[in-house]
Amino acid sequence: MSTAFDSAVAPWRKSSFSGNSGNCLEVAPGFAGVPVRDSKDPSAGHLVVSPGSWSALLSTLRAV
Repeated sequence: MSTAFDSAVAPWRKSSFSGNSGNCLEVAPGFAGVPVRDSKDPSAGHLVVSPGSWSALLSTLRAV
């Protein structure tokens, strides 16, 4: 797992469940933290969350 993060070359990916609405997040897996950005405006920057926080968010969303 890499600890260096460069948004310009990060392997951003979008969920296959997002469809064509454009309302989704992109994540760049494989880093010490989980970089997250708005797919509609990737130039607006990104947020890095801890792997534990990301996992908790996904668990919560799956339970809904």
